[in-house]
Amino acid sequence: MSFLSKTVLITGGAKGIGKAVAKAFKREGYNVCITYNSSMAAAYEMSQAGYTIYKVDITNETEVLSCIDDIITRFGKIDCLVNNAGIAETRMFTSITEERLRHMLDTNLIGAFNVTRDVINKSMLARKSGCVINISSIWGRVGGSCEVHYSASKAGLIGLTKALAKEMGPSNIRINAVAPGVIKTDMIKNLAPDEIDQLKEEIPLRRIGTPEEVADVVYFLASDSSQYITGEVITVDGGMYT
Repeated sequence: MSFLSKTVLITGGAKGIGKAVAKAFKREGYNVCITYNSSMAAAYEMSQAGYTIYKVDITNETEVLSCIDDIITRFGKIDCLVNNAGIAETRMFTSITEERLRHMLDTNLIGAFNVTRDVINKSMLARKSGCVINISSIWGRVGGSCEVHYSASKAGLIGLTKALAKEMGPSNIRINAVAPGVIKTDMIKNLAPDEIDQLKEEIPLRRIGTPEEVADVVYFLASDSSQYITGEVITVDGGMYT
């Protein structure tokens, strides 16, 4: 790792989609920095594999700023931010308390907002260079029954993406989002086999997506191949909601 390489910060990068994204960037020679909050064992494994890890609660701005400052001290700059950290919950609308709603919004939307603002302020604006990729969800585009608070938080992330792309465009900072569909991560590990089969029937490609397939799209949006793309939301869902 060096100042000569590009540097990426991936929030929630210890497992699932975040881990796959981290591996994709590392293959391309990036300095890869990841944050985790509760996945200590998974983060330790990533550390042993050569990733730079930080324990950060993205809803805590002091922790966020400390992490960003350390990355800039070590590597000089942050070229790309991937806002992947988030939580999900299935719950009937009538049982969603204000506390649960605020926790969802704080993590999935406000946390991403804070990290993005601080990375742009500290490393991208002055250089007039950089990109941000937000991991939203198909539920942020079409809404999910019994996931109203989750859907609202991910829809907010799409709004943030589109608005910020317009504001940051003149500074040559690109803002895009990826909206995964049903992906083989911990989010579906508790589903019964018949539930998985039912989901597959709703997907034109007739299979569950992989974290690596999402990671490939994320890296594309960070690469030189997408230099004229900003404000976009790319859905990776096997055609489930085309």
